[in-house]
Amino acid sequence: MKISILTLFPEMFDGPFTHSIVKRAQEKGLVQIELINIRDFGIGKHQIVDDTPYGGGVGMVMRVDVVHEAITQAKKTFSDDTSVKQKVVLLTASGKTFKQTLAKQFSQLDHLILICGHYEGIDDRIKHFIDEEISIGDFVLTGGELPAMLITDSVVRLISGVITEGATDDESFSQKGQTLLEYPHYTRPQEYQGHSVPEVLLSGNHAHIAQWREEKSMDKTKLIRPDLLKAPLK
Repeated sequence: MKISILTLFPEMFDGPFTHSIVKRAQEKGLVQIELINIRDFGIGKHQIVDDTPYGGGVGMVMRVDVVHEAITQAKKTFSDDTSVKQKVVLLTASGKTFKQTLAKQFSQLDHLILICGHYEGIDDRIKHFIDEEISIGDFVLTGGELPAMLITDSVVRLISGVITEGATDDESFSQKGQTLLEYPHYTRPQEYQGHSVPEVLLSGNHAHIAQWREEKSMDKTKLIRPDLLKAPLK
């Protein structure tokens, strides 16, 4: 899989993708992460990427022609292959909320293109050149770089071969049907400052352990995220 990130600040990505699981996935050749600097497609010798908004208002708006050129560059890798599963995603506070189901869908693509907006956003005509608008929550950031990092991390770990088979099956938001938070985990020491590991986890009875975990998932969801129980995962 290839993930292309279109950004005005590629240097922001120097650290996040050079450690842990994302680093190992790249070393194994399971994912290629490409950073494309939108400013490389800016207008004139000063590489202008934004302009004042028509109709007036505060701030600057990124130019549609500049961003579209960056998208075109990102698509060149698979330009001759019509069978490639490819998606162009604009990261914006007004987009559809990113969830685990989307992370799974994205992990099945051949090429994911993430566009990091900035300033007051991108000229609305960019909608003619993208497939989807995604937000990571109901709040506003200074740009799409942090969302791009989060989405990349969540997608890469779901690519086949990146982590142990089955390791993500029981995670929060990963169950089929009703959405439950993941059950609690324990490891050594067996007792710490008066707090002990639940006896059922030491019993060796896998049926009882499975039942306990299911009950704890339900209890945790009711306590922390009761809203998840109102409707099945979509």
